[in-house]
Amino acid sequence: MLFFLAVGCSLERKEDVGAIIRQLPSPAKSESGEPFLTTSHEGVVYLSWIEARNDSSFLKYSYLNEDQWAEPITISLGRNWFVNWADYPVIAINDKAIMAHFLERSGDSPYAYDVKLVASSDSGIHWTTPSRLHDDGKEAEHGFVTILPYKEDFFITWLDGRNTVMEGMEEHEGHHGVMTLRAAIIDRTGKKLNEWELDDRTCDCCQTTAAITAAGPVVLYRDRSGEEIRDISITRLVNDQWTTPEAIHHDGWKINGCPVNGPHVAASNQLVAVAWFTAPSDSSRVNVAFSRDQGKTFENPIQVNDSTTIGRVDIEILDEESASVSWMEGDKIKVARVYFDGRKEKPLIVATSSSTRSSGFPQMTRRGDQLIFAWTDDDVKTVRLATLKF
Repeated sequence: MLFFLAVGCSLERKEDVGAIIRQLPSPAKSESGEPFLTTSHEGVVYLSWIEARNDSSFLKYSYLNEDQWAEPITISLGRNWFVNWADYPVIAINDKAIMAHFLERSGDSPYAYDVKLVASSDSGIHWTTPSRLHDDGKEAEHGFVTILPYKEDFFITWLDGRNTVMEGMEEHEGHHGVMTLRAAIIDRTGKKLNEWELDDRTCDCCQTTAAITAAGPVVLYRDRSGEEIRDISITRLVNDQWTTPEAIHHDGWKINGCPVNGPHVAASNQLVAVAWFTAPSDSSRVNVAFSRDQGKTFENPIQVNDSTTIGRVDIEILDEESASVSWMEGDKIKVARVYFDGRKEKPLIVATSSSTRSSGFPQMTRRGDQLIFAWTDDDVKTVRLATLKF
């Protein structure tokens, strides 16, 4: 029996299989976008987004109390931000501590911007002055951040372009060196406790993703070989040392440019589930692969898309045997249940958005027996939300 049904036009609808589908009112106003969803350890769903108003950008968030969103809170605002359809701000919650980030321009080049962190230790009542995550001092690209609660602190990983700016080339636009992947542990006040370089050559502008397994953090990202093979790699923190990055599957996708399409990972104790977009031989695919040993090894990937896909994936583990994966085919946001043994249920349409860049990356998070979705309605530039009970 299918456990998802498409979101309809009405606010609530019940189908023959008994699933309840509802569109949620959005706390975001018009001229909003770049949504991000996360669920805290306590089971509370948080939504962050950016609103544009009077030449300024506002980073806001709200949380879902039962089925009502709390009054939005402004985390930070500015007029010199770098707002990118694919490089959305994220938020993470660790008890009463909250960590968020945004991107701020650091130079005249369109690729020169910094990652700025803001933190609250009292559930969002007060926020620290924004501070720069990285300390290289280069006017270069820094972004595609992942933030997760980790023990008493926060784990952060990001793409760092300090090596893309070569000496004597600071006044020229574009990339000249290679992008790197870095990670750090940040305490609740925003102080950096540890920092590592995880990979010295990665794809330039695909989102990073990370999860906390029973053994510790794992980071997945789109790698970049000297032959321009852009497959998905993983590195794991084991006994305070990062493992050598290795591909979770050898897709063999060779592309002379960044596809702007990162992977997404979810973990639960020993289980790890990864979804990603790939297109070797011009055959576009959304794949899902599972690991039962905290990401040490992965089983063969399962293709989930029906037809040509543009990727933009998300994934959530549902139980010990299955996960839900979302992706886009043209302007349609789809979702399907995929089982660890290779079975998959028929994909269903969650909503119709837009295949343009300005529609961004749809988001998905789990709360109990519900999946909550967020996406940007490109027609009216507003964040939309829906919930599906499975």
